[in-house]
Amino acid sequence: MNTGKERSGELWVLRQARRLGFGKNPLRRRSDRIEAVVLWCGLLVALLLIPVAAAIGTGVSNASEESAARQRAILHEVKATTLEDTATAVPSAPGDVMSRAQVSYVDANGVAREGMTSVVIGTKAGDEVTIWLDHSGNIVRTPRSGADSSAFGTSAGFLMLAGSWLLLWGLVRLARVPLDRSRTREWENEWRAVAPRWLHGQK
Repeated sequence: MNTGKERSGELWVLRQARRLGFGKNPLRRRSDRIEAVVLWCGLLVALLLIPVAAAIGTGVSNASEESAARQRAILHEVKATTLEDTATAVPSAPGDVMSRAQVSYVDANGVAREGMTSVVIGTKAGDEVTIWLDHSGNIVRTPRSGADSSAFGTSAGFLMLAGSWLLLWGLVRLARVPLDRSRTREWENEWRAVAPRWLHGQK
């Protein structure tokens, strides 16, 4: 069984090599040569898209980190104390580990205040958490960390590359449609010419 799979794999590799123009084949037609050029162009573009996607991902990561840095520059990081237990909190979505909880804190003006923020499910009342405040002393969303910016940029680059490869694959497949039709017409014409002589020779 393994031998059969290995043989199928070898045949698949040989077919792809012939499509790319490797090896001498006296039966290769003009449409076959055009298809080889299309496949080579598609392969080259696919390889060139890798550094392009990497550059886009890096740009997105840097832009995200710059935006987060600007937010950190105008916000204030303070410590707060949780006023309620989140051990029995139910996630708002599957896989979500955060929950809303009321906390007490002292703003930049020294005023004791209370508010709601996101904490890890399982946080107990009285635990200390970090929160961010705006210029009015209100709790705001935590600025994106450097690790999150990097992950965001990596995801953007990967999605761009995957989408580009998928589009490129579709274009290559579309370009092969007229070539396949041309080969079919050529085979039919050659069969019409050869079939009468072949059938006559069988009698």
